[in-house]
Amino acid sequence: MMTEAAALKPKAFKSVKKSERISNILSYGLLGVLALIWMFPIVWIILNAFRTEYNTSGQLIGIVVSHYFPTQLGLENFKLLFQETLFPRWFLNTLMVAFFTFILSTFLTLCVAYVMSKLKFKMRKRYLSVAIILGLFPGFMSMIAIYYILKALQLTQTLFALILVYSSGAGLGFYVAKGFFDIIPDSLVESGRLDGATNFQIFTKIIVPISKPIIIYTALTSFIGPWMDFIFARVILGETNVELHTVAVGLYYMMYGERIDSNVFTIFCAGCVIVAIPIVALFLMMQKYYVEGVTAGAVKG
Repeated sequence: MMTEAAALKPKAFKSVKKSERISNILSYGLLGVLALIWMFPIVWIILNAFRTEYNTSGQLIGIVVSHYFPTQLGLENFKLLFQETLFPRWFLNTLMVAFFTFILSTFLTLCVAYVMSKLKFKMRKRYLSVAIILGLFPGFMSMIAIYYILKALQLTQTLFALILVYSSGAGLGFYVAKGFFDIIPDSLVESGRLDGATNFQIFTKIIVPISKPIIIYTALTSFIGPWMDFIFARVILGETNVELHTVAVGLYYMMYGERIDSNVFTIFCAGCVIVAIPIVALFLMMQKYYVEGVTAGAVKG
C-alpha cells in the first residue's frame, strides 16, 4: 500500500504542475492579446503624428491615404502644429491651470485626510457617509449648476474659474490619503500635542515629512485631472475666446472646427503625442512613490 501511494504522488504532482503550466500559458496569452488591443491605438496615433506623405501636387496629406500605416516619417506635423495653430498658448494655459490646481488640490486633500484620520469630533462618521454618497455621483452632473454660478459671479471664460472648479471639490477625494494616515501611529500625534504643538504644526512638521508616497500620489492625480479634462473646460471657457482654450478644447475645435486641411488629423495626432509626454515623464519618474501611495492608502479605510 505504501509503495502504491508513493508511486501515485509523483503522478499527482506532475498533473498539478501540468495544469498550472496550462493555466499560466492561457493567462499570459490573454494578457498579451489585451495588451496588443490596448497598445494598438496608441502606436497608431504616434505613427500618424510622424506621417509625412505627400500627394501628387506636393501637399502633405493626412489620414485619407491608400494604406493604413505611414510609409514616410518626419517632423512636419509638429512644425505645423506650432506654426499654424495656437497650440503653444493652449499648452501654457493648461500647464498653468494644472500647476495651480495640483497645489491647491493636494493641500486640501491632505488636510481633509488628516482631519478625518487623526482628529476625533462629533459628526465625523456622518461626514464620512455623506462624502461616500457624494463620491458616487460623477462630477459632470453638477456642470450646469456650476456654470450658472460662475456666470452670476462673472467668472466664466477665465482660467481662474477652471482652477476654482478643479480645486473646490478636491476635499472629497481624501479616502486614499486617509488610509495612508491611518497607518501612521497615533503616538506621534499625541507626543506632538504633549510638546505643545498645534494641529497645524503636527500636520506640517510630523505627518507631512513622513508622507512622501501619498503626497506624490495625490499630486499626480491632482495634476492629471485638469491636464486631461475636456468637459468642464469646454463649458466654462466657451468657444469664442480661442486664446483661452486648454489643449483638450483647442485640439477638439481644431479637429472639428473650421480647419478642413487634409492633414488636420495628423496635426491632431502630433498634439496628442506632445500632451502625453509630461504625464508619461511624471509617471516614470514618480512610479515608485505612486505605487507606494496607492498600496499604503488601501490598507485601512
